[in-house]
Parts: sequence; C-alpha cells; structure tokens
Amino acid sequence: MANKISAVRGMRDFLPFQKRKRERVLQIIREVYQKHAFTEIETPVVEDYDILHSGLGGDNEKLSFSILKRGISDKPYTTEKLKAAELCDLGLRFDLTVPLARYYASNQAALPQVFRAVQIGPVWRAERPQQGRYRQFVQADIDIIGEFSMLAELELITATAAALNRLGLRDCVIRINDRRVLLSLLKHCGFNADDFNRVLITIDKLDKIGFAGVIEELVANEFAASAVAKLEPFLSGVAALPAGIPLTVAAIAEVMPEEVQNDALAELAELGDSLVSILPNGVTAEFDPTLVRGMGYYTGTIFEISHPGSGSSVGGGGRYDGMIGRFLGEQVPAVGFSIGFERIIDLVELPEDSAQEQKIALIADKDCAAPQQLVKLKSELLALGKQPHIVWRKKNMKPVFAYLAAEGFTEFANVNSALAAAELNIKTFETV
Repeated sequence: MANKISAVRGMRDFLPFQKRKRERVLQIIREVYQKHAFTEIETPVVEDYDILHSGLGGDNEKLSFSILKRGISDKPYTTEKLKAAELCDLGLRFDLTVPLARYYASNQAALPQVFRAVQIGPVWRAERPQQGRYRQFVQADIDIIGEFSMLAELELITATAAALNRLGLRDCVIRINDRRVLLSLLKHCGFNADDFNRVLITIDKLDKIGFAGVIEELVANEFAASAVAKLEPFLSGVAALPAGIPLTVAAIAEVMPEEVQNDALAELAELGDSLVSILPNGVTAEFDPTLVRGMGYYTGTIFEISHPGSGSSVGGGGRYDGMIGRFLGEQVPAVGFSIGFERIIDLVELPEDSAQEQKIALIADKDCAAPQQLVKLKSELLALGKQPHIVWRKKNMKPVFAYLAAEGFTEFANVNSALAAAELNIKTFETV
C-alpha cells in the first residue's frame, strides 16, 4: 500500500474554490485599505538572522525558521556544538512588523514623512501544529509610521473595522488598553521592574486559564507575595464584571485604582469618545485593563478585535514607537493593526460574484470535436461575456458536475454537434 502523501504538518494545500475565496477576501481588504489612503508595499520573505533575533519579535523569535549559511551542510559540524547564530545568517519572517521596520529604515528617504502602509503576505513560525495554529499563514497589516498623535490609532481602527464590516462581520468588539497603564498598575502593586514582562505574559493568559489560574501561576513563579496579593483583588474584580467596560472617563475611573489614574488613561477615554461617532454600526469599543498583547515591542495603545463567531481575536495591534529607532538611532512613532486572516476566512460568507453566474462548461466527446474547433467556440463565448471551460465527456459525469458546481459553474452545453455559440443548447446543472 502506498504511503499517504500530504503537505508538511502545519502547512496546507488549498483547493481551487478555497483559493478563490481567499483571494476575494484579500481583494476586499485591499480595496477598503486603498480607499483609506494606505499604500501597499512588499518585503522579502527572508530577512537577516540578526534582525529577526534582535529582541524586537518577543517570543516569536524562538519560533523562527532559520536558514543555514551557504555550503555549511558540507562541513563536519556533527562533533562540535555551535549556536544557531554561527550556523545561520538568514531566516523566514515570523511577522510583517519587524520587516516593515527594516523596510522603513532602508527606504526612509524615498517615503513620505507620515507613511501609511499595507502589507499582506505569508509568514512562518515553527508552531506546534493544532487547530487554528499553522506554520505558514497569511497576515494582513496596516501601519502608520511618523504620526505621534492619536490620529494614527483612529485611522487604523476605523479602517480595520470598515474592512471587517465590508466582509459582513458584524458585532465586532474592539478591546483597548495601553501598555503604560499596565506598567503603572504593576508598579503600584509592587512588582520588580525586571519582572514586568514575565508578569504580563501570565496576565495575558487570563482568558485561557481564568483568574484562579493566573494567580496560581504568579505564585508558582515566585513573584513578590505582597505584589501578587495586591494585584489579586483587581484581577478578581475585572474577571467578575458581567460585561465590557465602556471606554469613558467615569467607567475607567471606577475600575482602576486611584494611583493608576494617569495621562494614558485620559488618552484612552479620549480615544473612546472619538470612536463613538466614527465606527460603523455594529462595532463597539471597550476598555480592557487586562489586555496585554504578547509582543514586547508595544509602547502605548494596544487593541484587539473579537467576534462572537471566533474563540480568538480576529485582529490586533498597537503602538510600537521604539522599534524603528533601533535601526535609525532616532525615535520614529509607529502604530500597526493586523487582521487575523486565517481566523476570519471561515467566518466570511461571500455572495456569489456576478462573473461566476456566467461560467459555462463545454462538454465534448474527443471523437466528435477537434481541439481547434473547441478553442474557437471558447473564444466566441469569451467575447459574449461568458467564462467557458472545456470538459471531456466521461462515462460517469456526476463527479464532474459536482466539481464544476463547487467551482461556481451554473451552466453547461453539449458541443459535439453545435460548434458555434449561437447553436448551443445551454442548460443549468439543476436540470441534470
């Protein structure tokens, strides 16, 4: 018995109807972003190893696929332990944000002072394959570089919400927080500054392991007992809330300790007030004081979009003002928002394109129709606005018709005795 041949674990083949849907969804996303004045760019799928492992990618750096230096496989390294950095000089990109930062640093002179970018493409991570987690997947990012003000957040959030709304994803909730708020909260509780990132990683698991699980992990990691005790009632109160917290001054003040009332919270309330009048119907914004976002490069506002049809966020991003400065030696403000393309693709139900309604299958017997005659007929039908597809007749046509129907064909014609468009007796699959 032959071995089963399949794609690499964590990577997928897409059948024609799946590929068609994916491209249509990406086309809609692109159209919306272009209308919002974002310009599409492209970066290589490969970046220098040192850039991918410069501390900008957080835990994703551990999941990157590295590429051996040319010719290194011919050398006898089996008896000597070497670090990956000594063996590799390149790697596959694990997100689109780090490549964008490098891209901006490389091309700054040719770009406008405030640069609005769209970047859509595959990324690779050495994940443990499971439902919803792949080793190759598509990201759809928009970023604004060079804008210090809240205008950047407002443009990104409204453009992303518009794209999801155009795709028919209603009832989206934008959860918003600020890294400065989180750090102020941890400082207020008494955590050591060196432990902030580790504490945030645990808090980020609140929706997965629950309030009790978070406290248990904080205790197990031996953080200061007094700090954990001070954080516990805050997390307990937030976890017990029956609904989201409105992004208003009063609602924020009610849930946050007085000692954490700072400028960042005031800016969040201002952001919430601005979003009320500009978000599409069915999209709301909420304050989530436990929202962390896993990437350590965020410096300010962070946000995620949830949808009732998905168990995970369908979009997320934030401000990362310090990243590009690592390459240029000067601070450059930047904010980004990424749509979780692989998470929304199964939620989207696209209407049939009008073009698909014009698809017609030409059923021919090999003994009765010459190839040149069929191509001539195909050309006539193309000129009439049809999308013809030549199919050789088989003994059992049911699987053929099933495949054509899945591909969006609604009509067919037997062409053995009618080799002119005007002579075709066109039928629908319903009559089969």
